[in-house]
Amino acid sequence: MSAFALLRHVDNTAFLFPGQGSQHVGMAKALAEIFPAARAALEEADDVLGFALSRLMLEGPEDELTDTVNAQPALMAASVAAMRALEVELGSAAAGAGAGVYVAGHSMGEYTALVAAGSIHYADGLRLVRERGRLMKEAGTQAPGMMAAILGLDEEQVAAVCAEATAQGGIAQVANDNCPGQVVISGDKGGMEAAMAALGAAGAKKVVPLAVSIAAHSPLMQPAATALQAAIEATPFAAPQVPVIGNTTGRQLTTAEELRDELTAQLTGSVRWTASIQTLAEAGVTTFTEIGAGDVLTGMVKRIVRSARRFNVNDAASARAYLQAL
Repeated sequence: MSAFALLRHVDNTAFLFPGQGSQHVGMAKALAEIFPAARAALEEADDVLGFALSRLMLEGPEDELTDTVNAQPALMAASVAAMRALEVELGSAAAGAGAGVYVAGHSMGEYTALVAAGSIHYADGLRLVRERGRLMKEAGTQAPGMMAAILGLDEEQVAAVCAEATAQGGIAQVANDNCPGQVVISGDKGGMEAAMAALGAAGAKKVVPLAVSIAAHSPLMQPAATALQAAIEATPFAAPQVPVIGNTTGRQLTTAEELRDELTAQLTGSVRWTASIQTLAEAGVTTFTEIGAGDVLTGMVKRIVRSARRFNVNDAASARAYLQAL
């Protein structure tokens, strides 16, 4: 399985891949208009999935693109389109030794990171995230839940309050530890309402319920995780050509089996993004490059490792600017 070519041309760099929430109508449009390789990545997604995902990405409607079954493969396709555009432009970049290179993805973006690392084929990644979205949606219909952003408290405080709410008979847990002062929690209605009230009383600056009925990264996703495990086990995996920083552990993953276990655990486990970025910084990473829709992840990096260089690649201008900065 081929890895993202740029992995061999940079040093002390982490490539980051966005997850659900970064999608928007028009994603990858500028790349597809200029780079035939980027356009081919979108067309390949259409062929693999059997419907016009690229039209949905470029033209909408937004509510259909936002549906989790479409958003997840769309985000992967946008990131792969950006990777392929960078590979076209790579001839103008100086080659390096490729030392100290890592990949990481936020939630669903972890699947794209595995494509970049050469662990899974792009086509298989598309099938997996489409199935992941379908199963999450189904689980959310069968057992609706809630998610909320908690601002102004650290992850340890939030986790302790969620544990108390869960001990009282509800379900609430940290879903995403995104960066200092920004934590997302997830669970059932009773547990979440108790946790949200307690977090407000504990001094949270804001407690913001999210407009979702799917309690991602919580025990309510267990039926989806069990079914998804079968799809993961049936998919060919190779050892990644560079280390992957796992969401649920915040540590380096270097074998196919570790990656399978990570993806299985991820749906019900917490995304430890702060720990993941800290692990990368401790490993010597000084440059963080987000590839695909939006700039959410580099915004988080700014709050975790303030001294890091940060780049976003989501159109032709940003692709060329990044390569010129190498």
